Amino acid sequence: MLQWKTCLRAGVTVALVYLAIHYWGPVSAALGVLLGAAWPLLLGAGIAYVVNILMRFYETHIFRKCRRPLFLKLRRGGCMVAAYLTILVIVGLIVGLIVPELIRAVQLLLNETPALIDRLYGELMKYPEIARYLPNAEANLGELGADWQQLLTGVLEWLGGGWNGLMNSVVATVSGVFSGAVTLVMGFMFSFYILYGKEKLGRQARRLMRTYLKPAWCERTFYVLNVLDDSFHRYVVGQCTEAVILGTLCMLGMLIFGFPYATMIGALVGATALIPIAGAYIGAGVGAILILTVSPMEALLFLVFIVVLQQLEGNIVYPRVVGSQLGLPALWVLAAITVGGNVMGIGGMLLAVPLTTAIYRLVRENVRKRELAKGEAADAEEATGAAPERAEAPRKPFAAKRKK
Repeated sequence: MLQWKTCLRAGVTVALVYLAIHYWGPVSAALGVLLGAAWPLLLGAGIAYVVNILMRFYETHIFRKCRRPLFLKLRRGGCMVAAYLTILVIVGLIVGLIVPELIRAVQLLLNETPALIDRLYGELMKYPEIARYLPNAEANLGELGADWQQLLTGVLEWLGGGWNGLMNSVVATVSGVFSGAVTLVMGFMFSFYILYGKEKLGRQARRLMRTYLKPAWCERTFYVLNVLDDSFHRYVVGQCTEAVILGTLCMLGMLIFGFPYATMIGALVGATALIPIAGAYIGAGVGAILILTVSPMEALLFLVFIVVLQQLEGNIVYPRVVGSQLGLPALWVLAAITVGGNVMGIGGMLLAVPLTTAIYRLVRENVRKRELAKGEAADAEEATGAAPERAEAPRKPFAAKRKK
């Protein structure tokens, strides 16, 4: 029978859903404000999760033999500082390798662009069927009267709506950068406190769940959280290992074949390889543009080299390093990257694959349990024939009537 508590819960749920749909504008605005306010904490939790992987490695492999009481007290702080320093050194090395070479290549590209356009214009002028569609066919690019400063001023006016719009854009950019820097610093502070007291926070979360959730729901929640943790841990470790291998192979191959910017492009390809499937090609595209400033033929050969390297890496290295750990088919990886990128950009690409992996594992295990349960029920029915309750149910009243 239905109880009044069940009816009350159903009514409250329906009313809340109706209010959320009817007043979706204010609700979405309130959720946006809440998410913006909690974003430093969420960012800190994400940073703490990534740093904790390296921190646990230090705690279990490097500092496990030291058993002195004083060292045990300082162990947590030392491992945490070592993990943060390791990540900062890696990021600093990547930025130091990429940014200076990238600035130099962009400057070279800007300096060589007018001459490149001039040569291209001269080559096109050799073909009469094309030259007649070009303006001032007897002049080169320098004689066309192109005023680059005027052109740049016009572009800035068009983009910013004049100097006022440009100043507004500059102010908005500076404020956005400052706000992002403050958020990042707050995120690191939250991650520090989360890592320092992670056992205490874990115990408090488990106590709350066991207090306010039923035992069955509590066990299911623990199981889902364990699957999510395992999927994200495997993804982070495997993807970082695969990115290091791909970046190293790219740099060594470029040094062997004599391509320019070998160290910088290798680091760039390794950094962008953290994005599954599409990341390496993004880094390769930027590298090809940079090599184009030196030699178009070398840029073409570099693209051929990257395609061959990516095929070897995708068929040999990736299945062994990442694919075996995730256990997610390539079709679902590509679908997760596409949907996550459209929803949240690069961050969505990074989060979609482990999240899809966890969902895939949960659904697969649930399907197996249901199929096993149905298989056992079918085997029982085949072994016993018809169900005994249905066969004996009509006999009891008939037997009673005969006794009367």
